Amino acid sequence: MLSKSQARLFFLIATLGFSGVFLWLTVDTMAQKAERTNEDQLTEEVIRGKEIWEAKNCMGCHTLLGEGAYYAPELTKVVDRRGKDWMRVFLKDPQAMYPGRRKMVQYNFTEVEIDELIAFFEWIGNIDTNGFPREPDMRPTPVSVASAPTAGGPQPPAMFGTICAACHSYAGAGGNVGPALDGVGDRYAEADLRKWLSDPQAVKPGTAMPNLNLSETQLDELTAFLMASRQGGK
Repeated sequence: MLSKSQARLFFLIATLGFSGVFLWLTVDTMAQKAERTNEDQLTEEVIRGKEIWEAKNCMGCHTLLGEGAYYAPELTKVVDRRGKDWMRVFLKDPQAMYPGRRKMVQYNFTEVEIDELIAFFEWIGNIDTNGFPREPDMRPTPVSVASAPTAGGPQPPAMFGTICAACHSYAGAGGNVGPALDGVGDRYAEADLRKWLSDPQAVKPGTAMPNLNLSETQLDELTAFLMASRQGGK
């Protein structure tokens, strides 16, 4: 059993020791801050994106780095999860992407504001967060549609792999929310397919397929790809 003087000495040594460890950890953390937060990539565009995030009170619904509300999805790795092209379409008109389902407010962001928000999310996603957010244990390994085998067939346009593949699969890769697109050119005439891609709601009101507001060039590329990838090969 310790005497009073021994107990006092033990307390002082332990306090000084743990204080020293805490001070060393603090100094070590601060020394790594610039590298782990990608401080050199903190551009004016990223800062303006952060200001938009705060001005619109996005944290009232979303979480970022684990902080915020839990009503809407966690956005720390949203660029890796969804891709810039998908985010750009969604931020332009959330309701058009998911008619009658999404509750996100239509903020009428300008193209510049959308670019700034995406730059901010990209910067956040590149922060070293020691593995946060953790990947779900049961989540299947994603496969890139852009690199999916096509047996010598046509390669999908870039926007197919970044937007369409979020819901649809092709050649065994992609999402499973919508139907697989293998052989879709066998089921539609070219004009009908292009009309559907241009405005799904006009063709079939209430369909889950969103209006992606594709440009004429994107419509041409996507229609040509889907028609050329017919299972009949003609």
